[in-house]
Amino acid sequence: MAELVFFTGPMDCGKSTLALQVHHTQRVAGRAGELFTSHDRAGESLVSSRLGLASPAREVGPGFDFFRRVVSALTSGQRLDFLVCDECQFYSAEQIDQLARVVDDLQLDVFAFGILTDFQTRMFPGSRRLVELADRVETLQVQPLCWCGRRATHNARVVDGRMVTEGSQVVVGDTEEPTAVGDQVVSYEVLCRQHHRRRMTRAVAQATLSPEPLPFGED
Repeated sequence: MAELVFFTGPMDCGKSTLALQVHHTQRVAGRAGELFTSHDRAGESLVSSRLGLASPAREVGPGFDFFRRVVSALTSGQRLDFLVCDECQFYSAEQIDQLARVVDDLQLDVFAFGILTDFQTRMFPGSRRLVELADRVETLQVQPLCWCGRRATHNARVVDGRMVTEGSQVVVGDTEEPTAVGDQVVSYEVLCRQHHRRRMTRAVAQATLSPEPLPFGED
């Protein structure tokens, strides 16, 4: 039976790396599939990993219809057994419904990858719909760390050196290289819940926390 599987975790947990690996493994096993993405940090129509891996992919825009695309491919004689869909947080709820229909009506496996929540700790519409519809939701086991050493669970947006909690839900950026967006410089950082709530990024912590031990217990 075909399945809709959602692999999720915060930024820096290896989602795109696993998407590329799943696509490769399925093809090595003799299955035919397509790779999809939306707003990849490396540019349009590309799935890229921070490990340096990359592969061409079909870009998913606002008007893209997965069910129509798959039916068109199958009726033209193309073989398809599975879809690998990266950056699913940027898909619309309607597009996730289309992926579920591809699984149920056409019996293709769909492997979806994306982060759950945005920089405001609110679920993306596409991710929310995947949680509602997926046959399985898998949390990736690679756990990125907050600067304090705790498990990082939240994605923080940093604009011109300051963590922000307001703005457009979709602003493409990375945790390693700042991105120029208009006249602003945008980057992202993964934090634990405590430090996300306090808006304490690594830079803020380095500027405010003394490296000297506190003199507790001294005479």
